[in-house]
Amino acid sequence: MVAGLALLLALTGGSGAFAQVQDNTLPAALRGVAFEQRLGADLPLDAEFTDSTGQTVHLGDFFGSRPVVVVLAYYECPMLCTLVLNGTVASLRAVEFDAGDAFDVVVVSFDARETPALAATKKANYVKSYGRDGAADGWHFLTGDEGNIKRLTEALGFRYTYDEERNEFAHSAGIVLATPQGVVSRYFYGIDFPPRDLRLGLVEAADSKIGTIADQVLLFCFHYDPATGRYSVATLNAVRVGGVLTVAALLTFMLTALRRERLQARQA
Repeated sequence: MVAGLALLLALTGGSGAFAQVQDNTLPAALRGVAFEQRLGADLPLDAEFTDSTGQTVHLGDFFGSRPVVVVLAYYECPMLCTLVLNGTVASLRAVEFDAGDAFDVVVVSFDARETPALAATKKANYVKSYGRDGAADGWHFLTGDEGNIKRLTEALGFRYTYDEERNEFAHSAGIVLATPQGVVSRYFYGIDFPPRDLRLGLVEAADSKIGTIADQVLLFCFHYDPATGRYSVATLNAVRVGGVLTVAALLTFMLTALRRERLQARQA
């Protein structure tokens, strides 16, 4: 029952507003569960974790040169975290950029009881599922103690509860994009992340240092809506682009016609 309601909360966006409005009607395990946007917040780059090889690392070790996809998921989650990770892999497979080259993926377990061995198993599975050369260098699965986990989850606005009876965590679903400097850039809620939105989010988080001219045009025509965690059409900008393209087409037609007339005149 709790897992099903947690999934419903995730599919409706997992926003803090939803959690608060429905607070009186939710089971005790789901009260206070939310994923509040903290756009522009600084991540605790000095927070200490353990990677999948058992080495001590700092969150900042995975920042500095590329944007980062941050996923909060505990490895023995019976349902929702697996759906989030599967959705992340599926979306990233449809994005041209490669993990480890254009961006990194950092998955952090928010269950302080989990071990590097669990992280290693998860990493092996998802690197294989991602299926690209060098993927192991771009996917990082971490574990940590309660204090450092709390620092990260609070910075991201990720609130969860533990159900002792079921030995499960109740939580929302989504992923976060951060800039190379460790600043929260974009939130995508749920378990299904449109590849176009993810690509545009990565281009923006990287300050347009990755991507193509076509991405820049799309970013001009689409804007990120924090309320939905999606990119929607910016109507005015789209009209402007359409106008420019129309003028360009007319100029091309006129130049082509003039060249044809001149050629015909010469031939005559």
